[in-house]
Amino acid sequence: MQTKQLQFYNIYADTLVQLKAKLLEQLHQLLNTLPQEDGDVPAEHLSCRIKSPESVCQKLKRRSLTPTPEIALQNLSDVIGIRVVMRFIGDVYHMADQIRKHTGWEVIRIKDYIAKPKPSGYRSLHMIVRVPFMCGLFSSIQVEIQLRTIAMDCWASLEHQMRYKKHIPNATLIGAELLRCAEEMASTDLTMQTIREMIRSNSSQDQE
Repeated sequence: MQTKQLQFYNIYADTLVQLKAKLLEQLHQLLNTLPQEDGDVPAEHLSCRIKSPESVCQKLKRRSLTPTPEIALQNLSDVIGIRVVMRFIGDVYHMADQIRKHTGWEVIRIKDYIAKPKPSGYRSLHMIVRVPFMCGLFSSIQVEIQLRTIAMDCWASLEHQMRYKKHIPNATLIGAELLRCAEEMASTDLTMQTIREMIRSNSSQDQE
């Protein structure tokens, strides 16, 4: 954790770092429970971050809340944010089921932007999960877990660049092209899932 983060999160800093490491370990364990074929990997990428003080303060100020670590931990669901990038849509939903079943975690809210994409074309499955956090005033906090495919992650990265850059020429045209790409990528994701199921089905028949 950087110096600014240590200073802002104060007495909660060390516990946040420990929780981040523990969540990564637990998610790796859950990934290993997913159905796998020889040579498969549970996930393409898994990352976890503690929200920067600048982002926390901006978000709290937009809500007219005082920017303190206690207020942040009490009111924000993404002080710790986790992203799990899977190869196939089926794995996204399998992983979501494993998270629901995890003992000691409580799923507070699910936003399925895969089934119902945002108008921009953004797709991802967001889960707000309450996890133990024994520090100071708290016994638990909420964290955000984002599950998506490789195609969704690639698209979101590009869209993020456009959203946070100012005065982009042809922004409307770029937005329309991103939306078109999102729809094409979603179609490809579904096709890849179908092909994978056909391969697995054939493999099962060969073993009989």
